[in-house]
Amino acid sequence: MTAPVHAAHLAHLNVATLRHPLDDPRMAPFVELLDPVNASADAAPGFVWRLVEEGTNDATGLRPAGDDVIVTLSVWETQEALWDFTYRSGHLQAMQRRREWFERHVEAHLVLWWIPVGHLPTVDEALDRLADLRAHGPSPRAFTFASSYTAAEAAQHLQAVPPTQAEAIN
Repeated sequence: MTAPVHAAHLAHLNVATLRHPLDDPRMAPFVELLDPVNASADAAPGFVWRLVEEGTNDATGLRPAGDDVIVTLSVWETQEALWDFTYRSGHLQAMQRRREWFERHVEAHLVLWWIPVGHLPTVDEALDRLADLRAHGPSPRAFTFASSYTAAEAAQHLQAVPPTQAEAIN
């Protein structure tokens, strides 16, 4: 049995390959934006949760995708709430300068997927969704802003998957 649509939140993973180590002076403007942008996310309408490294205010010290790759993993009530934060807040300033700080990715670097309310995705789960998007393209299981699916579509997709396959993707 799947959860009702209103019981779904949107999970989000973004990976970014650093051009320079975070302690390099060329990265100082990015590092200076971390606290205000994270505080803005925490206060944004629809924000639920974001991954942070224990004892810090961000996840930049976690490197599950490689020594030069930082991750952002967060949960939002709706896709619109994430979109508004990403493109209609102080976060946009960082987005506009991303080429100064991060390499251009040739494959997908952002993935979205629906999760039950109360579930906090793990980094492994998030990286699995990104791998799924890279291997198979957008689907109700792993998608992007440009190719999104609703929570209802994702729930229907999971219902259509035979039980053994559903267990493998959870």
